[in-house]
Amino acid sequence: MAFKCQRDCYMQEFDTCVVSCVPAESTLENNGKKDKLKGFNLKLKDTILFPEGGGQPDDHGTVGGVPVLRVLRQGPEAVHFISSALEEGQEVHIKLDWERRFDHMQQHSGQHLITALADTMDLRRQRSSIELDTAAVKPGEMEALEAAVNEKIRAHIPVTVNLLSIDDPAVEKVRSRGLPDDHAGPIRIIDIEGVDANMCCGTHVSNLSHLQVIKILGTEKGKKNKTNLIFIAGSRVLKYAEKSYSIEKSLTGLLKTGADEHVDAVDKLQKTVKRLQKSNLIILREMAVLIAQNFKNKADRGNFFSLHNKDGDNEFMNIIANEIGFQDIVIFLTVGEEKGAGLFLLAGPENIVTEVGPRVSELLQGKGAGKAGRYQGKANSLVKRAEAEALLKEHSCKLTRR
Repeated sequence: MAFKCQRDCYMQEFDTCVVSCVPAESTLENNGKKDKLKGFNLKLKDTILFPEGGGQPDDHGTVGGVPVLRVLRQGPEAVHFISSALEEGQEVHIKLDWERRFDHMQQHSGQHLITALADTMDLRRQRSSIELDTAAVKPGEMEALEAAVNEKIRAHIPVTVNLLSIDDPAVEKVRSRGLPDDHAGPIRIIDIEGVDANMCCGTHVSNLSHLQVIKILGTEKGKKNKTNLIFIAGSRVLKYAEKSYSIEKSLTGLLKTGADEHVDAVDKLQKTVKRLQKSNLIILREMAVLIAQNFKNKADRGNFFSLHNKDGDNEFMNIIANEIGFQDIVIFLTVGEEKGAGLFLLAGPENIVTEVGPRVSELLQGKGAGKAGRYQGKANSLVKRAEAEALLKEHSCKLTRR
């Protein structure tokens, strides 16, 4: 059975009736996280909401005013996952999220067009995605492909849907990735007149002019001896241009240069930052040595040394510990934001460090490890640094009494 969305890809509203609606669960992705939701699986007499398949995402929309969260195909039927129940036999009105659907149509038809012309230019590909069957692309090939693709768009070439029986000899002449095991009914062929005929269940534009434009953004290395071609079509090109201009405008304001000079300006800034970071490291190392020497030169230095430095790092802490020496002194060092995350180092007599190290790590909500009189690690919060310092002071006093 071909769904209404496949028979008329441009229909945005449709009346039908509920065949069944049963309780169900579905796993949906939300901001990169997968959530399991309870709801209902809804089957309709017919639908304009395309079920996920053939590499094309499912449609969004509403049925009887109830949002459709997902649409999947089960054999010849489309199953709509909704949050609240509808009554069996109920007449319902479907509204399609047209912006999402038309975007999918443009990208999907664009994929067919690029694939067909890439093959004619001897850029063969695997049919699961636009994956070119070549390890590298020669200079100028992508530009030539993009020009050829957009020439076909300007030519207003019709795109039609043909239904063939599975035993029709014509089926053998079209592109195909094979049929799913649960396929039922006639074979659906998407025919770009004079360009390509491809077996496909997805929704497509009725004329290549509806793609508006295709922009090939570039290529990237794919699987072994393959190249992935990256493209956008139609409205995505307009949105990409709008976003690119907005970024360009912001960079012009920040860098105080024209767009043609952005790359050079950023390159100079990066080099300057690297030089400053290198100078800062040298200064921090020298500072660490001076801090240690200053402590060692104090007549009443005691057996405990504690320091927090916002800009330091592991090397900074280890230089101080090595310069002071920790055979008979307890040293507690931290770096990072005073109330945020950072690093810590505890050094001193091995028996004290072994005993207190894990407790310090716990107070700082961190993880650490140590040996030979050192215990260091990452602190997720330095809020309780003062408590950790008091604990170490107490043990340094025991050291003094010895």
